[in-house]
Amino acid sequence: MATFTLRRFTNPATLKSIRKDNLLALLGRYDSYFASRGVSLVPAAATVLRVAEPRAAYGGVVHTEPSEDLDYEGIARVLMTPDETTPRELVDDLFFVDEMATIEGMDALREEIEKLPAVKRDKIDLGPDPTPADVAVVVRLRAPDILESKHAESLLVSKRSFQYFQPANGKRLPFGKPTNKQLRALEAVFDDAFENMKRGRSTKIYVFERPDEVWMLVRHGDPCKREGALEAAGSSSVYYRPEVFDVIRYDHRTGELSVNAGSCKKIYDLYREKIGLHLFGDPLYFPAGKAKFTLDPLRADGEDSLVCVDVDGMESVVLREIHYYWGGPENEVEIRKASNVFEALKRKNRKIPERARISKAKFQVKFTDSKSPRMVAITSSNVTSFTRDSDSAAVEAWMTKRGFAMVASEADA
Repeated sequence: MATFTLRRFTNPATLKSIRKDNLLALLGRYDSYFASRGVSLVPAAATVLRVAEPRAAYGGVVHTEPSEDLDYEGIARVLMTPDETTPRELVDDLFFVDEMATIEGMDALREEIEKLPAVKRDKIDLGPDPTPADVAVVVRLRAPDILESKHAESLLVSKRSFQYFQPANGKRLPFGKPTNKQLRALEAVFDDAFENMKRGRSTKIYVFERPDEVWMLVRHGDPCKREGALEAAGSSSVYYRPEVFDVIRYDHRTGELSVNAGSCKKIYDLYREKIGLHLFGDPLYFPAGKAKFTLDPLRADGEDSLVCVDVDGMESVVLREIHYYWGGPENEVEIRKASNVFEALKRKNRKIPERARISKAKFQVKFTDSKSPRMVAITSSNVTSFTRDSDSAAVEAWMTKRGFAMVASEADA
């Protein structure tokens, strides 16, 4: 389940911001559930509001307009206090509408609607001057696949930390967009694995093609949660399975797989092994434990390792933090921080220690498309962390040019 508490919809004012017929069409599919919670979705009997307007500009006329009221407070109360009977489909409907009820979401949905054949496009009547929430509701009702796909695409840019897996022996086999058969096979094996990890089934994979890359968004469950809930009769609890999204990226240029999947190592192993098997015919195509990055250029080249004049999109790089791993029985790690680590070292007439392994570094990077610099973190294994997804291309080019990224070749075999 995407989420169990949807705070946005527990405010009657938010519900009123959605056109009434759209809201009724969305919630009306669950009228029996709302009725069981003591709330009717049938508007109250029509009344007439008489509004006197004495100003001469309006001719001193009296306007009359019909008013039909829903029990907005009751609806909000039900959504604020979900229980075991709350339909999963209702929660999913409101989740996707909430996520895409933005100006950016509306523009993305309208652009996608315009691409549809006229017959399908005409069935999605957005009405005059819809709000972003109205657009999200109508698309959820008329073309739910479009809403889910555009929502999945929007999530790609929020994943900013990746683990990289290089192909064995530098192999770069031809690879195109996965077929439906391959995707269904992957979903099936992921379902089995996630079920064994106590994360349930219902895996779904969304695929997006970009220049030189294929991105896959994997939706699956997380371990179940039990949380307190406040009912009219008092305190109770709800039990549900949260929904999470992982990102997998394949780079045609390098043949590498990069994955964002939280902190569970088994999930990273699952993705690299099963994608290797089902898309490349070899479960060991992306072996574990093969380092992608090294921070040795910081010691070998000093400040020269930060040069970026030959990288499009980057203006400057400053070393802000460095981690030394000394090891020993205590697994000692020393962390040095400064607004400019190299300048701080020079002022004290010091250098980066020869004996310590540099395990992590953080850089302040000034990009040409932004007034403010952003942070980039690199480990000495296969992990990077970006502040913004679009930074990755420039940073990866810089890391390759300065020797931080190790590019495998078949000669390494």
